[in-house]
Formats: sequence, C-alpha cells, structure tokens
Amino acid sequence: MAKGQIYKIHSDFYYVNSEGQEFECKLREVLKKTKQQVFVGDFVEFENGAITKILPRRNYIPRPSVANVDRVIIISSVKEPDLDFIQLNRYISFARYYGIEAVLCFNKNDLSSDDRIIEKVFSVYEPLGYDIIFTSALENLGTEDFKEILKGKTSVVCGSSGVGKSSLINAVSGLNLRTKEVSEKTQRGTHTTRHCEIINLDKDTKIIDTPGFSNLKFDFILPHDVDKFFPEINRYRANCRFQDCLHINETGCAVKENLDKIDDTRYQSYLAQVEEAKEYKEKIKYQGTKTETTHKKRNDNIAVKISSRKRQSARNTQKQNLYKDIEDERFD
Repeated sequence: MAKGQIYKIHSDFYYVNSEGQEFECKLREVLKKTKQQVFVGDFVEFENGAITKILPRRNYIPRPSVANVDRVIIISSVKEPDLDFIQLNRYISFARYYGIEAVLCFNKNDLSSDDRIIEKVFSVYEPLGYDIIFTSALENLGTEDFKEILKGKTSVVCGSSGVGKSSLINAVSGLNLRTKEVSEKTQRGTHTTRHCEIINLDKDTKIIDTPGFSNLKFDFILPHDVDKFFPEINRYRANCRFQDCLHINETGCAVKENLDKIDDTRYQSYLAQVEEAKEYKEKIKYQGTKTETTHKKRNDNIAVKISSRKRQSARNTQKQNLYKDIEDERFD
C-alpha cells in the first residue's frame, strides 16, 4: 500500500504525489459512500489507482478546501482593486476560527503613493501580532520577503480575485501561472485560478494556489462567539455588565466604552459578522441539532451505516416473521 499527498483535485480525479512521482487516482467506492470530505493536502493510502484511506489531518480549511497547512497567507491589493479592510478582516477571522497562523501580504504596492494606507495597516494589524509584508510582483519588490515567509512551510494563499496571487507565485517559483488584468469598469478581478493546487518550491517548501473568492459568511456560528476573532474587542468582554453582551447597544458594555481604542473598520467587520451569525441562530432556533450520521467509526475503521429507513424495514420484517411463527405454533 503506497502513501502520498493529494496535490490537485479535478472532477472525480485525485492527483497524488508519492516520493516524487505523480499518480492519477479515484476514490474507492466505500469512501464515496461514507461521504468523507477530501481536500487538497490530504495524506492518503492508495493502490492500483484507487485511494483506499484518508489519513488523519492536522487541520483543514473548508474554503479554500485545503488540509495540513502551516499558515495562511492573506493577500490583498493596495490598489486595483482598492484595499478592502472589511474583506481582509473576514479572511483573518476565518484563519482564527480554524486555528491557523495568518500572514498579511499587501501586493501591488507600486500602484499607490499614499503612505497613509501603509501607516493604517501597521497601526491596526501589527499590535495584533500579525507578520506584515508589502510586495509588488510586477516590479519584483518584496518578493524576497515573500520567499522567506514561505521557506520550510506549507502555505496556502487566499484573497479576492485580482489581488495578484498567481503573479506573486510566478515571481517566486519561476512558473507561468495564468494571470489577467483587473476590469477597469468594475475594479474587480476574474477567476484565473480554477482549483486548488500544491506547488513544490523545494523539498521542504510548498505553496497552495487557490481560486479567488469574496462571499465568505459567518452563518455557521452563534453571535456571542464572534468577538473571539477580534482580540482587541474580546479583551474588554469580561468587563461588560451582561455575560452575553454583543457589544452593539447594551447598557454597561465595556467595548462600547472603549471604541476609541478600536479601529472602526475592525468594529464594522465585527458587526457584519454578528449579523450573519444572528441569521444562523434564527435558522437553528426551532430545529433539532441532532442529525443521523451516514457512517460510524469503530477501532479506527469507518463503516457505512444502514439508513434508518432500511433499519425500520428490517425490524418490520422481523416482527412479521415473529408473528407468523407464533401463529404457526398456535395451530400446530
């Protein structure tokens, strides 16, 4: 049984790298029936072109769908499109939710002469402990810093379309990934990267290119958990009058009393994420949270469970046979 890592997924094919060799594989039917999620970056066992087992993963992010990464590099553009702090904060919150280190990279620095943007970036995010780099893939500025943060790690790059992810990867890898200009009309990029793929820069350094996306929503958590993603807000939580304070319009809110110490774009991001979390809370309010799983785990082996409908059908058959046996005994 060979072992390897999935470096690309396309349609129903899984491309596995094993000891420098590449194999095109498909999932074994039993894995399909368990409905296990399979991500780029997953380590697997395979034989004869069939993946037979997904090995335990250290971590994962469902969007972009990648596993076993050391850090997330969030790439934003300084100009074309303009730097979107609200969107940047969404990526940061997602990284914090999944417990993965984030590095902030601001590309296309050559297109802006406004030092206030750089000053704001450092004033907001440096106190939060984030590593920050400014780059220009076009003019090869900051690419050595970019290489340095990649060194010896498996890093996934994420960001909206058009911020220059593929251009930066081309600059440090010598590859020629497809790129496209930002639309002058909409100031938005287009999706040039269609799927996640691991690119090996050297034996110990891997970078995962991902498609651009922007519609991240926090519609899977409860509102009172959102401030955990904002340390500058969460630090005041213990001093709020009410334990379930959402820091919006409650009396005795320590966060509201200290808004002058919190950047406005960060607070506005927090409010937007709380509103989305409220939608989730309302959605599950009158729903049971218990759902039946389609597979069960026993001694590290995963087996497909019989559906409740089939189990009930089997029980009905057993009852019918039992009653038939009783009737037969009565007339014997």
